[in-house]
Amino acid sequence: GGDKLPTNLLLKGVTPVEIAQIVLDGLDIQPLQQIQPKISCDCTPDRLFRALRLLPREEVDQILETQEQIEARCQFCSKVYRMGPEELAERFANAKGDPSKDSEL
Repeated sequence: GGDKLPTNLLLKGVTPVEIAQIVLDGLDIQPLQQIQPKISCDCTPDRLFRALRLLPREEVDQILETQEQIEARCQFCSKVYRMGPEELAERFANAKGDPSKDSEL
């Protein structure tokens, strides 16, 4: 029954290669390569600023008035980014291109 389901095997600590050998039994599989997965995130302060540029400037200014800084947490890696009014003023002054287009970052 359910003892041979890949999900149940993973829960029991069986490796993916061992699962493949069980599922493909009799096909004489030969693993070519094994890699260790790792978490990687492309978040940067520039991406936060790009998101802020997509908001109306009045909204950004209102957040700064009430919070004294902008703070955002990456949904993927949980890294927290903070930008104060001076940094934001400089970034807005130097901003170029359309923030809605990845190619113009």
